[in-house]
Amino acid sequence: MKGIFITFEGIDGCGKSTQTALCKTWLEELGRNVLLVREPGGTKIGERIRELLLDKKNSSMAPMTELFLFEAARAQIVEETIKPALSEGTIVICDRFFDSSYAYQGCARGLGPEMVSRLNMDATGGLAPDITFFLDISVEGAIKRRNTRGEEKDRIESAGDSFQEKVREGFIRAASGDKRIVTVDASADPETIFKQIQDKIKELL
Repeated sequence: MKGIFITFEGIDGCGKSTQTALCKTWLEELGRNVLLVREPGGTKIGERIRELLLDKKNSSMAPMTELFLFEAARAQIVEETIKPALSEGTIVICDRFFDSSYAYQGCARGLGPEMVSRLNMDATGGLAPDITFFLDISVEGAIKRRNTRGEEKDRIESAGDSFQEKVREGFIRAASGDKRIVTVDASADPETIFKQIQDKIKELL
């Protein structure tokens, strides 16, 4: 039984954590081995890099530095965790992957999606998800969700609403040019969203 690589993308507050957890539980109930990881992170090295990236004390971080740190964490989790799991037939669910760099650094930070796409391929050794769910929600809707959680904003979440708008536009641009990416209306209730995700994953099983 071959492994399947599933990723979830979207702006902060789109509901990725809820949907990845629902997806993991459902697939495990079907008897599949499932690994849920996040980016940046998922390895000891990756979690250290995550701390650097999200710490608001690092407000002077240059966009290119940010991109290279994301790619470094990505290269580590692909080699150490994702590829070995897939080779064993595990279904890997990743909360963010290289489409986030396309949207955040390539588009919103202005580094250029083409250059970021090349670095993404270098960092992953050409590994791409089998399917990606882009949970699309307005910036206003995402802000309301984040406010209900009462969590303190990290460095990237603190970049402002206009930055989040650019990120969302980046995801929409990525989804328009890649059939791998399934756009889901994330303003719906969690059960409705998950039903759409289930239907698409069933096609891969």
